[in-house]
This record gives sequence, C-alpha cells and structure tokens, in this order.
Amino acid sequence: MTSTRPAFHLAIPVDDLDRARAFYGDVLGLDRGRSADAWVDWNFHGHQLVTHVVDGHRGATGHNPVDGHDVPVPHFGLLLATEDFHVLADRLRAAGTEFVIEPYLRFAGQPGEQWTMFLLDPAGNALEFKAFRDEAQVFAR
Repeated sequence: MTSTRPAFHLAIPVDDLDRARAFYGDVLGLDRGRSADAWVDWNFHGHQLVTHVVDGHRGATGHNPVDGHDVPVPHFGLLLATEDFHVLADRLRAAGTEFVIEPYLRFAGQPGEQWTMFLLDPAGNALEFKAFRDEAQVFAR
C-alpha cells in the first residue's frame, strides 16, 4: 500500500483476542493482518490498529462533557464520509451494538457540523466515528 499521507499506528489493550477478532473483523468488517498468540493487526481503513492482550484491562476511564453528552476518554476512531458513517451505524445496530452515545448530528448549523457516535469494543475501549458535513471544517472554530 502506497500512501500520499502518513498513516497512524495505534496499539490498544484487549482482554480477549477471540472477542476482539469478532468485533473488529466481523462487526466492523476490518481486514486482519499479521497475528500471534497475544496480538492481531487490523487494517483500520489504511491505518494499522493492533489489539494486544493485556490481562486486567478495564477500558475507557473517564468522561468529558461535549454538546450535552458524556464523551468517553480516551477514545479513537475515524472520520468517514457521511454515507459511510450511516452504513456503519446501520451495521452496528444490526450487530446489536450498544452505543455509549447514539448516532446524532452534533453542532448543527455551526462550524464543524458533524454526525458522531460512540461505542465500546468488547474490552471497553471507546471508539468514535464521525462524518463532517463539510470536510474542510474539521478544524474550524
């Protein structure tokens, strides 16, 4: 894979690789890369996400109020096209995903208007997926 921009590498803790494989592979639909007994690489839309077994992992540890919601911190995720955001939201609903914050339109009519949703993976890691109405406003104030 050749990229014209840098891609990130993120390693996250999980407590059960089989559950991680089911969530990241089956529910999110990510392609699996290399793996060993204690970790699995995932193609996170061109970025390298690695799930590592860490005994006793407890997931997201805090919250921060944003737009009337308690946003789990830490979290990670992707900026998607609006259509892809809604396809993923439907896929997550069909898989019975419990959302921390249901998909909704945040900052409506303001700079940075975006669709967003938060959920936890089976190990309690918080993920956010979002889609900006205008991608040029990702960093708008």
